[in-house]
Amino acid sequence: MNNDNGFTPRQHDHADDQSPRTQHSPGHRSRTRQRRGVLAALVAVTTVTGVALTGCGKSGGADGAGKADATEAVQKSKKVLWMGDSIAGAEAPPLEAALKASGVAFKNAASDGGGTVVEGDKMAAPIAADTWKDVAKNVGAFHPDVIAYQITTYDWGTQDQQRASYEKLAKTAEQAGAELVLVSAPPFKIDDFYKKYEGAIASAPKAAKEVADRSGGKVRFLDASALWGTDAKGGKAQRASDGIHSCQQGSAAFAKWFTDQLGRAYGFTPATPEKWANGSWTGDARYGKLGCR
Repeated sequence: MNNDNGFTPRQHDHADDQSPRTQHSPGHRSRTRQRRGVLAALVAVTTVTGVALTGCGKSGGADGAGKADATEAVQKSKKVLWMGDSIAGAEAPPLEAALKASGVAFKNAASDGGGTVVEGDKMAAPIAADTWKDVAKNVGAFHPDVIAYQITTYDWGTQDQQRASYEKLAKTAEQAGAELVLVSAPPFKIDDFYKKYEGAIASAPKAAKEVADRSGGKVRFLDASALWGTDAKGGKAQRASDGIHSCQQGSAAFAKWFTDQLGRAYGFTPATPEKWANGSWTGDARYGKLGCR
């Protein structure tokens, strides 16, 4: 994506080809091992402590009223619009598989080389302008019940600009009859490209949490460090060799964790990994481009 100001977003993104490879391709045996590895890796994820949703509003209890609320919520929340950058794009294939297996429709609106909604500095603003156009199109065509936005590596700007942009997204969701879920990004390698934006990268989840805290339960914030930790170099972060994206195992771990969080919030029962972890999504071309094995 080239912008009028001459800035070209970093092309570390590999989400262009979302078509799974067929099982009869030359790499079939390799993908079979990948699928087995994904399912095995998810066994450990089941022990991850769930994090409470900030700004949750009502939560269903064991009493009759709580069950009624949960039933009503799942009936109203069957479409999830997934937004973010290419990190979110790498997480999308298993997330789609997990949600669809749980009876929830899914649309991947993650964007390569952008995806930010933050109308911040002169570098981020043109990217955000494109994202907002896509938001309008996707909301109008897909009619989501939940808009889930993973904070991007391009959410550059002051904390006030970040907060204002997340509030704008919350208002857009409300006007569309949807709820907004903001989720922090996984830790990733801060190299020379990102170094000058390190402050904005650090403040973005804080701004997102503030928006949720002030929303009266209309916006939810999820701190994904419960899954990933905070060290991009740590094994818990499950980063690919580029230090930024995730391979099949890491993406599947996120899919399980995030689907569990949505299930708690909206009253549906997430499908077990056995129903989706070994699917054709493991052969998505993006993982090959990332050097995943």
